[in-house]
Amino acid sequence: MSGSQTPGLAPSSADLPLPASYGDPQRNGLSAADLVDGMTEHLFYTLGRQARGASHHDLYMALSYAVRDRLMTRHLAYKDELRRLRPKAVAYLSAEFLIGPQLGNNLLMLGIVEQAREALRRFGINNLDTVLDEEEEPGLGNGGLGRLAACYMESLASLEIPATGYGIRYEFGIFDQLIEHGWQVEITDGWLKGGWPWELIQPERSCRVGFGGHTEQVRDERGELRHRWVPAEAVIGIPHDVPVLGFRVNSCNRLRLWRAGAAEDFDFHAFNRGDYYGAVEQKVGSETISKVLYPNDGSDAGRRLRLRQQAFFVSCSLQDMLRSLVLRGIPIEAFADHWAVQLNDTHPAIAVAELMRLLVDEHGLGWEVAWEITSRSIAFTNHTLLPEALECWDLGLFASLLPRHLEVILEINHRYLQEVRLRQPGDNDLLRRLSIIDETDGKRVRMAHLAVAAAHRINGVAGLHSELVRTSLFPDAARLWPERFTNVTNGVTPRRWLALAHPDLGTLLDEALGTAWPAAPELWQRLETWQNDAAFLERWAGAKRAAKERLAALIEARTGQVIDPTSLFDVQVKRIHEYKRQHLNALQLVAQYLRLKRGDSDGMVPRTVIFGGKAAPGYAMAKLIIRFIHGVAGVINADPDVHGLLKVVFLADYNVKLGEKVYPAADLSEQISTAGLEASGTGNMKFTLNGALTIGTLDGANIEIRDQVGAENFFLFGRTSEQIAELRAKGQPHDRLEAIPLAREALDLISAGHFSEGDGNLFRPLVDSIRGADPYFLLADFNDYLACQDQVSRTWSQPALWTRRSLLNTARSGFFSSDRAIRQYCDGIWGVRPLRIAMTHGC
Repeated sequence: MSGSQTPGLAPSSADLPLPASYGDPQRNGLSAADLVDGMTEHLFYTLGRQARGASHHDLYMALSYAVRDRLMTRHLAYKDELRRLRPKAVAYLSAEFLIGPQLGNNLLMLGIVEQAREALRRFGINNLDTVLDEEEEPGLGNGGLGRLAACYMESLASLEIPATGYGIRYEFGIFDQLIEHGWQVEITDGWLKGGWPWELIQPERSCRVGFGGHTEQVRDERGELRHRWVPAEAVIGIPHDVPVLGFRVNSCNRLRLWRAGAAEDFDFHAFNRGDYYGAVEQKVGSETISKVLYPNDGSDAGRRLRLRQQAFFVSCSLQDMLRSLVLRGIPIEAFADHWAVQLNDTHPAIAVAELMRLLVDEHGLGWEVAWEITSRSIAFTNHTLLPEALECWDLGLFASLLPRHLEVILEINHRYLQEVRLRQPGDNDLLRRLSIIDETDGKRVRMAHLAVAAAHRINGVAGLHSELVRTSLFPDAARLWPERFTNVTNGVTPRRWLALAHPDLGTLLDEALGTAWPAAPELWQRLETWQNDAAFLERWAGAKRAAKERLAALIEARTGQVIDPTSLFDVQVKRIHEYKRQHLNALQLVAQYLRLKRGDSDGMVPRTVIFGGKAAPGYAMAKLIIRFIHGVAGVINADPDVHGLLKVVFLADYNVKLGEKVYPAADLSEQISTAGLEASGTGNMKFTLNGALTIGTLDGANIEIRDQVGAENFFLFGRTSEQIAELRAKGQPHDRLEAIPLAREALDLISAGHFSEGDGNLFRPLVDSIRGADPYFLLADFNDYLACQDQVSRTWSQPALWTRRSLLNTARSGFFSSDRAIRQYCDGIWGVRPLRIAMTHGC
C-alpha cells in the first residue's frame, strides 16, 4: 500500500488548511507565566488556598481552572459567531459520553503541555503526571458507545463543525469495580466528590419536563382542535456545560449535560404538618433521574427510571434547540435547516415523539409540516444487533409515564403503516413486522422501529454491521426505503489515543511526519518509508518498550504482580459479555497450560495475558467469566512449571484513564467476538493506532482493519458470519467435542475444580453452556484460534518482523480517525459545514 492518500479517505469539503496559529502556543497567549498567574489567582480566590500550602489536588484544580479560562475565551467567541452567522449545527444526543480526564487532553488541544510542566515546577512539582493523576474519571459513560460519542465531540470541534452534545450529568457513574476473591464487586462511583472544575452551571437555561397525568382536547385561538397534555409531575432540567476544544484551533463547542431537580424543592405545608420526609419527597424523586448511569432494569422500578431518564434529557435538549431558534429570531419552521439531530443508538429515540409533540402541541404546527421537520432533522445510528439491546417498552408503563407521547407514536404508526399498505397492499405480515407497536407477546413500543420510521438516514457503524442492519435487523424498511440506509464506520481520535496516551511514539511521529500529524491522518502512510530502516525500527520498538515498562509498573503498584516488559503483551480489554468471548481466551489459556504441564513448550514465547472490563451488575454469566479468568490466573501464576512463559493479569475498574496506559503497551489485540455480533468496536482501532497487531475474527470493524493494514499484518481465525448463521440454522453450534481433544481436556479440568480450589460446581454454568448449546460458538472456533495463537508466537520470535508489522499497523490506520467519520457524517447525513473563527493574540 503506497501513495499519499490514506485508503478510504476521500477528499472532503471539510479538508481545509490548518490555521496560521497551528502549534504556536505563544500566539495563543499561553506562556508558563500566564498559567502561573492564573493558578495563583484561582488558588487564592476560587479555592481559598495559599500557594505555599497547596496540595496536589489544589494544584490540579487551580491549573484546571486556569486552562478552563482559556477554553471559555474561545467558547464565548465561537458563540458570538454562531449568533451572527446562524449556521446549521449538530445536536448529538447520547445517553453517555465517556469523555475521560480533561486536563491532559485540554493541555494537548491548546498546545501547552510544556508550559504546564514549567508552571508546575514553579510550585515545586517536577512531574506533570503527579497533578494529572489527581483527576477523577468522569462517570458519564460506560463503554464503546460513550467513548465513541466523546471521540466524535472532539473531532467535531477539531474540524470546526458547530455542535452540541446533549446527555445527562450523572451524579454517580455506573460503578467502580473491585475484585474480591475473584468476584466482581460493585461500589459507588462518586466521581464528583472532589469537585469538577470543567463544568459551568447555566440555571437560566433550565427546562421543564412533565411525566404522567392525562391528555385532553381543546380548541386553539383559531378554533382548531388540539391536544393538551396535563402532566401529573414536573421535573426541572438544569444544564451543566462542559467546553470541548478542538485541536490547535479556536473552535470550542460544548457538551450540555442535564441535571434533574424538583419543580418545588421543599413542601412547607408537609413540613409544618410534621411530615418531614414528605417535605422533601418531590426533590428526592426528581433528582433520582440523574443520579446514576444505567440503573439496573431488572425490576419495574428500574425500567421506569430508565424511561424517565431518556425522556428527561431528550425533552430538555429539544426544548433547548427550539429556544435557540427563538432567541436568534429564526422561525420554528426552519428547525431542520439549523439543527441536525443525531440519535446515538436507541436510548434517545423518544426524540421522534417529543419533537412532534413540541412542534404540534407547543408551537401550533400542522402534523404534516411537523413530520417533515422531524424527518429532515433526525438521523439514527444503530449500534447493536443484539435483540436485548434494542429497547422495547411495555405499553402500560409507557402510557403511565408519557401518555401524550404514546398518542403521538400511535398516530405516527397509523400513518406509517398506511404508507406501507399503499406500497404493498394486502401484506399483513409485513405490517406486523414494521409496526412500531409489537403485539406478539403483550403490547410493547419498539424504539428502534420508531427511529427507523422517522429518520432520513439510518447508519450502522462498520461495513459488515451496516449490511446486517439492512439484511437482518430492518430488512423490510431497507427494501422499501433503501436510500435511507448507509454506513459510517466508527473512528477514534488520534489526539487522545496516540498523541496524549503514547508520548514516546508521538515524539517519534513528530520527527518523522511533522507536528501536524494528529490532525492529518493522510500523513501517516509516510511511515512506510521507514519500514526497512533498522535504526528507525529500533526507535519504534523502544517507544513501545517504554509504554510497556510504564504499564508493568502500574500493574505492580495495583496488584503486586511483577511482569516482564519484554514478554508479549497479549491484551483483551472491553465490556465483559459472552459474545465478546473472554471465556474463549481463558479456555485457550487452560489449553496452553495443559501443553506446558506436559512439557510441550516448543514454539511458545514468554507471554503476559492482560484482561480488563466490567460486567453488568445483573449479568450473572459475565460475572462468572470474570471469576473464571481469576481462577485460571491464580493457578497459572502460581505454577512453577509455566513460570517465565505464561502470566495472566486482570486489571480491575477498567476506564479511559487506564486505557491510556494499556493501548500503547499492547503488542497483541484480542478482537475475538463471534462473527456477526460485534457492531464495530473502537478498542480494536485504538490498539491498531498504537501499533498492536490484531488477532481476530471477521467481525465488526476487524474486517476493515484487516483490509487497511493488510492481511499479512493481521492474525485471522474463525468462522465467518455466514458460516455461523448456517451452523445456527442447522442447530449445530460446533464440531463434536470428541474431535477437539484439547478443548475436551480443558473442560474436564475445569469441571474437576482445578481452577476453583476443588469446587467442581463453581464453573458448571459456564462449562454446561459450552458443552451444550454453545450459543457463542467457542468450540466451532477453538482449534483455529489455538493454531492462530501459535502463529502469533512464531511471529513474535522474529522481533524485526514484528516491529515492522507494528509500524505498518499505525501507518495504515488513518482511515480509523474519528475525523474521517465526522467528515462522512457531515457530507452524507448532516449537511453541516465548518465555521472558522480568528481571535486576537493574547486570548
